[in-house]
Amino acid sequence: MFLLILFLIIAAIIAVSAFNSSAKTKGKKGEKRVIAHAEKHLDEKKYTVLNNCTFKISDQLTTQIDHIVVSRFGVFVIETKNYQGWIFGAEHQKMWTQKLYKKSYQFQNPLHQNYRHIKTVQHLLDGVVEPEDLHSVVVFVGDSTFKTDMPSNVLHGREWINYVKSFHEEVMSSVKMQRICQTLEKHALERSRKTDSTHVKNLKKFHG
Repeated sequence: MFLLILFLIIAAIIAVSAFNSSAKTKGKKGEKRVIAHAEKHLDEKKYTVLNNCTFKISDQLTTQIDHIVVSRFGVFVIETKNYQGWIFGAEHQKMWTQKLYKKSYQFQNPLHQNYRHIKTVQHLLDGVVEPEDLHSVVVFVGDSTFKTDMPSNVLHGREWINYVKSFHEEVMSSVKMQRICQTLEKHALERSRKTDSTHVKNLKKFHG
């Protein structure tokens, strides 16, 4: 009996570990798609893309931003979601819904999630960038379909490129762009597996 219980516990641990690893891999694949979009469709002379930026908020809390696009037309903070199935959601809903194979799953409204990222960038760039020049963008990649009307800054696939390019008014100089990138890179933690692992642990502690 003891051996059976031990076997079930070990099996459960392996299953959870495999699920977390799969989710992480899926997320990284989604981020790579967005990076590929940027490399192909954004002029390097006009746009600078910073990927996988982790910032320390307090001694026990960090925040991780998938992509930050710095341009003379504003700073775009991008949250990437690699989901399949039907997606239901509204701007002010706390939770959104993914329907996949007749099953429904809830996930945090990515706009709310990205709001925290926006506030972090706003704090780091205080006095450098006006709040109205910071833009939140949510990008869904993968075989997903929106089944409700989405806000204009929630997009699918490479549609986000057109959204970013729809901002034409220059609000900063190339010198300020460079200053912004230097400031963000200065405050970003080292890009490493250790940083990613510590960030996940901090999230688990924060959410209890």
